[in-house]
Amino acid sequence: MHVIELKDTCSPETEAYFHLTDAQMRSRQEPEKGIFIAEGPKVVGTALDNGYRPLSLLIRRKFIETAQGQDLIMRAGDVPVYTADDETLAAITGFRLQRSWILSAMHRPPARLPADIITSARRIAVLEGITEPSNLGAIFRSAAALGTDGILLSPTCCDPFHRRAVRVCMGSLFVVPWARTDADLAIPLLKAEGFACIGLALKPDSLTLDDPALLSHERIALFLGTEDTGLSDATLAELDASAIIPMKQGIDSLNVAAAAAIAFWQFRHA
Repeated sequence: MHVIELKDTCSPETEAYFHLTDAQMRSRQEPEKGIFIAEGPKVVGTALDNGYRPLSLLIRRKFIETAQGQDLIMRAGDVPVYTADDETLAAITGFRLQRSWILSAMHRPPARLPADIITSARRIAVLEGITEPSNLGAIFRSAAALGTDGILLSPTCCDPFHRRAVRVCMGSLFVVPWARTDADLAIPLLKAEGFACIGLALKPDSLTLDDPALLSHERIALFLGTEDTGLSDATLAELDASAIIPMKQGIDSLNVAAAAAIAFWQFRHA
């Protein structure tokens, strides 16, 4: 265990953690250079469980000697462990570490191919233009909990390794396989593999989510669109069907993460 006491906020060793303010959390590419930040013991532990390689750890001093702290340090292997008093850590990261008492800078894994994601899957989510990291993280968390086997992301979706997305997903990003692809490439690939391509859309001809015609398919790819305008017209034109969640009169839509959770539950499989 190589514990390094930080004396100031300008140490080059902590560049990956430096000033992670809310504004930076919302940026599209943070952190850069093939690194991402895992925050909190559960997220760090899940990443380690799934083979992610840490570069370093940043830990509140009082947690280093705890059983959980020692376990995570040992599992991280021979990497630097940085610590400091709480004021210095807050100055470095831009926020006070409380329940998230451990951060880890980790290597990003190699990109996966869409074909690898869908080969053995029965339920796939295809996300188009999801730009809010919290929504993306929540979708990954619901996918893991409700039996979605993989996720395909359009190039316009935000970075899944954005620090806020990683935090909100509670480690699900490391469990649910995902890849990036354009919808116009994903749809033919999915249909060729026997998937029914169904989009959530506020269209007059949309079927209700519990319609037997939707539930009868063995393999389902659920398409979800951007927070503002939903799925593009080009995507909708290529889908097999569109679906809508029945709602109380006067309410026409839900947050995309909430809608995804409902649809994942409806289309779940054993």
